[in-house]
Amino acid sequence: METITIFGDIHANLNALEAVFADMDRRGLENRYCLGDLVGYGVFPNEVIQLIREAGIPTIMGNYDQGVGNDSENCGCAYTSQWAEELGNRSIAWSNRHTTTENKAFLRSLVSQIPLQAGDLRVLLVHGSPRKINEYLYEDRPDKSLERLLDLAQADVLVCGHTHIPYRRILPSGRQVINAGSVGKPKDHDPRAGYITLAVEGRQLDVKFIRVPYDVEGAARAIEQTEMPHEYAGMLRSGSG
Repeated sequence: METITIFGDIHANLNALEAVFADMDRRGLENRYCLGDLVGYGVFPNEVIQLIREAGIPTIMGNYDQGVGNDSENCGCAYTSQWAEELGNRSIAWSNRHTTTENKAFLRSLVSQIPLQAGDLRVLLVHGSPRKINEYLYEDRPDKSLERLLDLAQADVLVCGHTHIPYRRILPSGRQVINAGSVGKPKDHDPRAGYITLAVEGRQLDVKFIRVPYDVEGAARAIEQTEMPHEYAGMLRSGSG
């Protein structure tokens, strides 16, 4: 049986990433892949990037990585209010100022997707969707829409991030869409860091959603000690976005 460990949407939350890595080490989980969004919202972009680089983990470019890597004023996020957009603009401006030139070059070097062969299954890892880096694949998307995406991806299993909400959908065709949730900025009202494992044997797939307690208060206070919008500290504490 082959086991793949997948995580993403760290968003410069060093406390959460260190706790997740420690949990993976304790469980003896290797074969690790990252779905991107290393930066944004949190205040440890360089430290998070350095941990990923030192570990040599294959990593996809998230929309926030693309934005910061290119010194953009836009993170490619879909905001639901002017208030949220204003906070987001302040977040990417802060991240642009505090991410080193070398680390921005690393963000620009990241790939758009990672195809894997796991047992007899074709697995595709993406940040948003196979079509767009910042497309949100929510759990309530119609079956037909997801089936078309899997046709496009030429995959049996599609693993994505970006929404920060973990789920597993088994489609009428038997193919699957899995969201790995978020390490550093969960939005499912559970503030713990999240990641997944895929255990594959032939065409059999076992998915585990793992949640890891970490020093949420420390991460929140670190935000409040900077000019990053302090509202993001409250979101960490509540796991609400």
